Amino acid sequence: MTVRSAATPASTGPGRTPVVLFVCVRNGGKSQMAAALMRRLAGDAVEVHSAGTDPGSKVNALSAEAVAELGADMAGATPRAIDPDLLRRADRVVVLGAEAARTLAARGDRGESDDDNADTHVTWATDEPADRGIDGMERMRLVRDDIDRRLRDLLAELTAGRTEPPQR
Repeated sequence: MTVRSAATPASTGPGRTPVVLFVCVRNGGKSQMAAALMRRLAGDAVEVHSAGTDPGSKVNALSAEAVAELGADMAGATPRAIDPDLLRRADRVVVLGAEAARTLAARGDRGESDDDNADTHVTWATDEPADRGIDGMERMRLVRDDIDRRLRDLLAELTAGRTEPPQR
């Protein structure tokens, strides 16, 4: 995992719901899985979004099936492009995979918050079982489990020190 800054989200405070944006290339697999799993873990404690650097036309059915096994839901999810306003207001921009990270860097989309002291951009070099010859549902479960482990730490970070109920 590459972290540009371990700073606590500057714009998150008591009573404010933190915002997280998950990004991958097509926004049909990893970022959608991360969003669905975070919604399951966080409920209303975190505002969750996902997007792609080059969005595809549909969500990966095996990805949806894999998260459903853990009680998360990708129904109704559709690949979307990155919204520049959302990119700016997100407390954390989590980029899943090196290709998406390279694309964002080339575009200059660093995900910086309004606070000059906090860089909100994090890249997760997620497991890629296909590189080891693992495909199909077994691959999706390994990717899902890698993402799910990381989400627990991210949720704790985003909600640390919260003393009031979240507001949207």
